[in-house]
Amino acid sequence: MTLEARDLWQRAETSLKAARALLSIDPDSAASRAYYAAFHGVCALFCSEDKTFTKHSAVLAAVHRDLVNTGRWSKELGADYSSLQVLRQIGDYGGDSHVDAHGAERSVRL
Repeated sequence: MTLEARDLWQRAETSLKAARALLSIDPDSAASRAYYAAFHGVCALFCSEDKTFTKHSAVLAAVHRDLVNTGRWSKELGADYSSLQVLRQIGDYGGDSHVDAHGAERSVRL
């Protein structure tokens, strides 16, 4: 594993710990951190394959193109990743919409 991939994996682990810690006090932030755990984990995977991206939308597209459509990931796992991105958008930019406790708990389990 490259140093960059290892750093991304460490970020994923740290983000997941933060998401778990935030569950009971801030569902919006917990969902956001859960997304970033998945995002950094996926980026670590792609980095180990010498693929890097500069946009979240590019990572999402690569998840479906390179992982789901090739059969490396199930369609359900791809849908879960997409769901995390939607919850992160709500949590970070939802205005008067918020992630509820159930959505935050689900995001941490994914």
